[in-house]
Amino acid sequence: MTALEYVTILFSGDSGDGMQLTGTQFSNTSAQMGNDIATFPDYPSEIRAPSGTVVGVSGFQVRIGAIEIFTPGDQPDVLVAMNPAALKAKLPILKKGGTIILNDDSFTTSALAKAGYEEKHLDDLRELKNYKIIHAQIASQTEKALEHIALAPKLKRGCKNFYALGMCYFIFSRKRDTTINWIKKQFKDEPALAEANITALQAGYHFAETREASIVVYEIAPAKLPKGTYRQINGNTGVAWGLMQAAQAAGLQLFLGSYPITPASNILQELAKHKAFNVKTFQAEDEIAAICAAIGASFGGALAVTTTSGPGLALKSEALNLAVMLELPLVVVDVQRAGPSTGLPTKTEQADLLQVLYGRNGESPLIVLAVSRPSDAFEMAFEAARLSLACMTPVVLLSDGYIANGSEPWRIPDLKQQYNEITTRLTDIQKEGITAFTRNEDLTRAWIPVGTPALQHRIGGLEKDYITGEVSHDPENHQRMVETRAKKVALATDKIPLLQVEGKEEGQLLIVSWGGTYGAVHTAVKALQKEGLSISHAHLRYIHPFQKNLAAVLKKFDKILIPELNNGQLLHLINATFHCKAIGFHKIKGQPFTVAELITRFKTALQEYV
Repeated sequence: MTALEYVTILFSGDSGDGMQLTGTQFSNTSAQMGNDIATFPDYPSEIRAPSGTVVGVSGFQVRIGAIEIFTPGDQPDVLVAMNPAALKAKLPILKKGGTIILNDDSFTTSALAKAGYEEKHLDDLRELKNYKIIHAQIASQTEKALEHIALAPKLKRGCKNFYALGMCYFIFSRKRDTTINWIKKQFKDEPALAEANITALQAGYHFAETREASIVVYEIAPAKLPKGTYRQINGNTGVAWGLMQAAQAAGLQLFLGSYPITPASNILQELAKHKAFNVKTFQAEDEIAAICAAIGASFGGALAVTTTSGPGLALKSEALNLAVMLELPLVVVDVQRAGPSTGLPTKTEQADLLQVLYGRNGESPLIVLAVSRPSDAFEMAFEAARLSLACMTPVVLLSDGYIANGSEPWRIPDLKQQYNEITTRLTDIQKEGITAFTRNEDLTRAWIPVGTPALQHRIGGLEKDYITGEVSHDPENHQRMVETRAKKVALATDKIPLLQVEGKEEGQLLIVSWGGTYGAVHTAVKALQKEGLSISHAHLRYIHPFQKNLAAVLKKFDKILIPELNNGQLLHLINATFHCKAIGFHKIKGQPFTVAELITRFKTALQEYV
């Protein structure tokens, strides 16, 4: 048995081959065994992509380690290819000399042609000569193992993903109990299907066991993570739970008005499970109705949220502008995807930043935060709610498809010590002489829910009088209100923590990142720091307003480089604000940065400095 510090595995096949489920089960088992993990589910952009084609390939990449893991890996060490299309699509990223587990049954002449191969037989594929191949007739062996079970042939064939999973469990010394227990629970009302999936898992495990002489077996020890209780979490679940905790800490009902859209839909689905925590979810007929319902809930005194992605945010812009005018708390979660328009719905991007900041008419400032990784989603969702309630203004929380669908271990906080209290201006109702537009020292107006006796007030999209809140067309008042709303958002800097630099606080090169690029940038910078290079890293989770000390941090470095999954949106903001002549590194392929490409670019920047 060979010990490894970490390994990266990519499960790939048709959309109907169950690769997302297979990868999830492998990840859950590894987390239960104490490994650190990071995952990257990669779905086709078409819902019904043609079977057996490269555009229809679904992949799930997972990295497990005995050390702390920050990315799902650049290049897989192992590729599970359930058909020729999966091999065609994913072989280019497999590490040279890596291992390929092939479902030989699917490599027919017609399937090879459909995937774009000129060769007619599996044995003719010359590109496989540089890899270690584990051949298995996964489909037919699965059906043979299930001969004794009274189940339709189609359902039996659908169990082949568990056969492949069983093989991987043997090769990487994984326990089968977690998956077996999950199968029993998942199919408790369908005993034949439960038996079939468990049998397929065991059959795949024992097949690999019989091939032990020709298969290297690996062991990955538990990771030495900080002490605590952990569970595996993805970004969307983390956002949902962070919002629930914020509502509990503020003593409010949580209301979500949402319309399903990839990749944000799972937040709605998760919150809909938790009525017992005073959560109310409303699936609206469209994006506009969803945000308007949320604004109404906020007027009623609830912690109001709406969730969406880039195209939906465009539709919400007018109502979001209304929330700015009304000065009501509202959390808008934008899980970004590749655009423009419908774009690539299942691929990741960071291209909504300027839309969030400027995609409304008039002077319409609001607070913008960004999640950095799945395990950070809980905290930043809580922060978005805290700041929205404290400043009586909408807050946009930016996530992305990479964070939303990816997962990693999350240390469960002690909620009695952390995230346990949020103060709102609802308490001001009891003060004598209060009105809806009485402002505190931070220029935040009072929060008077609709129906509060003797405190009725008008809301609407027309400009408000600074004192009374009545409609005002006075030009001097309009300028005062515009400046007040902007200053209120700017004063939020007093309520957010200072920026922390990873590495030395001055030097040659500072990498400034935001959003889901954190893991890859962190890993690349750490690698170069070990080489003794003068490079540091500052990751922004607070985008508007910027943290108080950002200017001071930037001034201490000779060169600033900003990697983004867009065409330079944060770069534009940083240079326009601080005039620091930062340079950018842009990738717009619907895929996250790899550590290798970041290391290459960072080294080039350092060489240019010399």
